[in-house]
Amino acid sequence: MKKVLFLAFIFALVGHPVASDSEDFELKKNNEIWLEKAEIHQYELTNFDSIFLDMNKLELLMENLESKVYKEPTNAKFGKSNEIIEGKYGLTLDRNKFLENFLTHYYSSTDKKFKVPLREIYPKVDSGLLKEISAKKLGSYVTSFSSSNKERSHNISLATEAIDNIVVFSGETFSFNDIVGERTKEKGYKRAPVIVRGELSEDIGGGICQVSSTLFNAVDLKGIQIVERYAHSKRVPYVPPGRDATVSWWGPDFVFKNLYNDPILIRAKASNGQMIVTIYSTESAENFTGN
Repeated sequence: MKKVLFLAFIFALVGHPVASDSEDFELKKNNEIWLEKAEIHQYELTNFDSIFLDMNKLELLMENLESKVYKEPTNAKFGKSNEIIEGKYGLTLDRNKFLENFLTHYYSSTDKKFKVPLREIYPKVDSGLLKEISAKKLGSYVTSFSSSNKERSHNISLATEAIDNIVVFSGETFSFNDIVGERTKEKGYKRAPVIVRGELSEDIGGGICQVSSTLFNAVDLKGIQIVERYAHSKRVPYVPPGRDATVSWWGPDFVFKNLYNDPILIRAKASNGQMIVTIYSTESAENFTGN
């Protein structure tokens, strides 16, 4: 009964966050972390009897541990030969088990250390789902580019790889800039022709707008809501007038929302002077808005 009262008081405590005075825990192989008894007792509430814990400090400890052990899961995807590559589980701190173990060791007389518990994070897209959402083609679009312009072709290939195998779940939005990221030299992008304020110029990532424009034409479907799209200030040669979607890291983005009742899969490929984007979903995919 006494212990129950202690725990009730612990979770009712409110204080100012205080950083841990020590990081005696060590990340070992296979993401293993062990907490020593000395480390555990640093989290008692200052100026109170040692039966009370500072939950703010303990929360900071859990955040610190989580940042050290976190491993992002990897979604299943199609390989270059259209084979399915299985996804991989991620890892994170199991907060419930950790708190239970921490309290048990804190209130016990044992000097033993305890292993920080982890839990697996399932990938959002496994091989089963990937098979389902690649069953029916909803739309497709092809554009051409000059493969002799090596720099521009290279940029198109990089951005195409970034959007390939992306799954947009029902009700979710897709942001081209979020998915492709900033186009920089460090990421492999090269200087190539771009249109700036109606004038032809050169900049890092030239050619990216052909990728976003091809994608726009592929997803221009009844079950897709175009949220954000901007036209170039000058006509571009790879799509008909009014069918382009210009993007820039510090400027315009191309954003759409999936209104289908099921996820959609983006497949994109650029080779031999052609870029193609195809949109897939399940056999039962339909626009749940009725529009």
